[in-house]
Amino acid sequence: MSRAGLVSRAVVGLAAAALLLTGCTSDPLADQYRAGDSKGYIAGDGSITEIASADRGDPVEFAGLTETGEPVASADYLGEVTVVNFWYASCAPCRAEADDLQSLNAQFEGKGASFLGVNVRDQAANALAFSETYGVTYPSVLDVDDGGMQLAFSGSIPPNAVPTTLVLDAEGRVAARILGAIAEASILETLITDTIAEGSPVEDN
Repeated sequence: MSRAGLVSRAVVGLAAAALLLTGCTSDPLADQYRAGDSKGYIAGDGSITEIASADRGDPVEFAGLTETGEPVASADYLGEVTVVNFWYASCAPCRAEADDLQSLNAQFEGKGASFLGVNVRDQAANALAFSETYGVTYPSVLDVDDGGMQLAFSGSIPPNAVPTTLVLDAEGRVAARILGAIAEASILETLITDTIAEGSPVEDN
């Protein structure tokens, strides 16, 4: 191959690497998604489902390892609301909603709700790079090898619907679902706030 060809291939490789870790202030994939250009991407339609307390199924039991190798389990989150977001690094709508998720995570920290990501495709290095690029501080379970998290939530998330965000009540039951990217942070904020409020029922006299 000619020197010019080698240079061309190197430039393409560098451009691809830059695209993978582009910051949220200028992200072509996220911008394409916001503009309505899905590039053949299969995702949810953004529909919102709320489940009345009396109609919720059994608590979801799960366990896994985070991108830093720390073990996590459903028992760790009982007693408070848990927001579970399914994502992966090259997912355009996942990038588009990352800021909103992190902002809400910070807003509800210590106030009755915790966030947990579930990365369905990446190994630790890419997951950590994504979190650093987008300033995400909550952990994510790596689910690419055995799909255990997806299996645990299989009754709540359909195949190919990434991102999907679930709100679990204090008992670990699915209380609400956003199938696809979060259209407005205020929508998820309301779902979280309403579910937190359930955990403080008025006692009968």
